[in-house]
Amino acid sequence: MLHKTKGIVLRTVKYGETSLIVSIYTELFGIQSYIVNGVRKAGKKGHGKGNLFQPPSMLDLVVYQNDLSTLQRIKEFKWAYLYKGIMFDITKNSVALFMTELLQKTLKQPEPNPDLYYFIEDAFTHLDNSEGAITANYPLFFSLHLSFFLGFRMADDYSGERNILDLQEGNFVKQYPSHSGFLDGELSYITSQLLKVRQPDELVQLRLNAETRRNLLQAYQHFYSLHIADFGTLRSLPVLQEILS
Repeated sequence: MLHKTKGIVLRTVKYGETSLIVSIYTELFGIQSYIVNGVRKAGKKGHGKGNLFQPPSMLDLVVYQNDLSTLQRIKEFKWAYLYKGIMFDITKNSVALFMTELLQKTLKQPEPNPDLYYFIEDAFTHLDNSEGAITANYPLFFSLHLSFFLGFRMADDYSGERNILDLQEGNFVKQYPSHSGFLDGELSYITSQLLKVRQPDELVQLRLNAETRRNLLQAYQHFYSLHIADFGTLRSLPVLQEILS
């Protein structure tokens, strides 16, 4: 059956001489894998079409959906939103690749979640139009707020007494936990401020240096590894930290 849906490209792998296998997070069906034939061939039919499947492209799709198959097919595709900055600005591109890899590692099941789709779509659109401190702080904002949709959100319960962030439990506590997965001091406080951010434009108010961002991103990677099986490490993180330093 044919369906119209929007989708965000997360991963693309060459298949054969002219085709691609593409992982796309869709509005209607969640994460799906598609085979796209002929988009890498020379000539008018294939020229340039493979570029539409470069992560994190946003596409309008007409797809065949077979719930019994793990590999779907696309009938039609076109740009849903054409980036102005992400594909050309090295800092925005590095942030976008970090966000894309984080999504690859956390979106496993092909279950529809429109609220999550709209959050991701909105996040990439805001990043594309961001500048300065907003761009630099964006990986921190996205990492924390993505977890809201994944079932292990951090509790925004920071106070003068509850000022130690237990990454394993995902909340602020009064006493140091028995394990090493926690943040305290400035890093704990900044996390509490990031949790209060509702719109990306508010990130301009957080004046953070490169070392602080580096330490927070390492901590948030650890937070994800505690809650997602086989999460491992993010290959894009060292590159992002170098770009932001």
